[in-house]
Amino acid sequence: MNELTMNLKTDSKVPLYEQIYNYIKSDIQNGRISYGEKLPSTRALARHLEISRSTAELAYEQLLSEGYIESEPCRGYFVAKIDELYQIRPAKTPTEEKKEQKPRYRYDFTPNGVDLKSFPYNAWRKLSKDILTDDKTELFRSGESKGELGFRQAICNYLHQARGVNCTPGQVIVGAGSDYILMLLGMILGREHVVAFENPTYKQAYRLFRGLAYKTVPVGMDKNGMKVTELSDSGADIAYVTPSHQYPTGIIMPIGRRMELLKWAKEEPDRYVIEDDYDSEFRYKGKPIPALQGYDRDGKVIYLGTFSKSIAPAIRMSYMVLPEKLQKRYEREYSFVNSTVSKVDQMIVQRFIEEGYYERHLNKTRAMYKGRHDTLIEELKPLLGKCKISGEHAGVHLLLTFEDGYSEQELIELAKKSDIRVYGMSDYRVGEENSRKATILLGYANLSEEQIKEAARTLCKCWGA
Repeated sequence: MNELTMNLKTDSKVPLYEQIYNYIKSDIQNGRISYGEKLPSTRALARHLEISRSTAELAYEQLLSEGYIESEPCRGYFVAKIDELYQIRPAKTPTEEKKEQKPRYRYDFTPNGVDLKSFPYNAWRKLSKDILTDDKTELFRSGESKGELGFRQAICNYLHQARGVNCTPGQVIVGAGSDYILMLLGMILGREHVVAFENPTYKQAYRLFRGLAYKTVPVGMDKNGMKVTELSDSGADIAYVTPSHQYPTGIIMPIGRRMELLKWAKEEPDRYVIEDDYDSEFRYKGKPIPALQGYDRDGKVIYLGTFSKSIAPAIRMSYMVLPEKLQKRYEREYSFVNSTVSKVDQMIVQRFIEEGYYERHLNKTRAMYKGRHDTLIEELKPLLGKCKISGEHAGVHLLLTFEDGYSEQELIELAKKSDIRVYGMSDYRVGEENSRKATILLGYANLSEEQIKEAARTLCKCWGA
């Protein structure tokens, strides 16, 4: 190679030597200059580009130091052999990144939404300031592996009062999000178990246990939740359930089925029920349903909870309540795993609970979601001749089951054409063909009442109401 043609910008803030360096590096990374190819000498390059030789030398020195080129005495500069090690891809341009982004919709009925506009910024700011006012070096030391004792005590008090859960702080383990909690639980339980999931189910938990090399089996449901007879025949010894508000169907497991489930777990020493109580705070008809753990007298229920739904997803703060047998196993074998939540964040949430902010926030949020829930049901009435509404008395989503006509995919595509995103029940089923009646999930936490009105009216039109 005798010359390198490039457009140097003398008025740019980027130095000339750096422009030359970037140009040659990019050509090497993209294969336009191949391994072993000779580069022009610094004198020839300076003459060709009409720059000083010292500028060309600076560019080559940077390329040499990063290993893109090699210098051979009396021969010159050559492209180094890097293509066999890995393919270096240049950073994507903003235009390319924009093309790869998922499409944005005018209205998104995600069932996993949380209204962040209602986040208690003032209370959070005040508590953060109070906790950090004094120079407390202890706040920045490593804490207890289970989480701070005061925080775990606050969780126990709240769970007993609000959910009927019976536990001590020693049984509670705090972690950064439900994924971490489930991975830690997988370590505690050991890999020799078979885990049964409701079908349809919360797919994230299902994927996690599959990723942890557990054998998993789907178990069918009826109007009361997971079928215990089918569970008994499945060979599973752990059942993952959401009894207070099944995700995604919204089924509430009655007391009779709960007792059947506990009886199943009691039949074998290493059988357990994992109770995921993910959104128990949001119920709009009647009293909150007590947790399954409160009925457990034999240490068979592992209770999971989170603050992500009730406060904010970014807090990444979840917890589990272990039966005493598993608590001892954790303390004996896995307490070396350090806590993944900062002591500062734990103290903020602890004070948030203890000083009544959490209860007030839940009351405010529950009333807001109830308004959106009622608005959505009212606006969907024109569709009632075509579909049935269910799962509407709790959580932050409801279901529309269509009796005949459109398939799930057709309903989703019709909504998409109107710039609305909706979700099909088939996404939550395990190992089943989509031959059932079309069922659509509509979440309302992320939308205002006015947005719900407009979006629901549009859905009624595009679905033929």
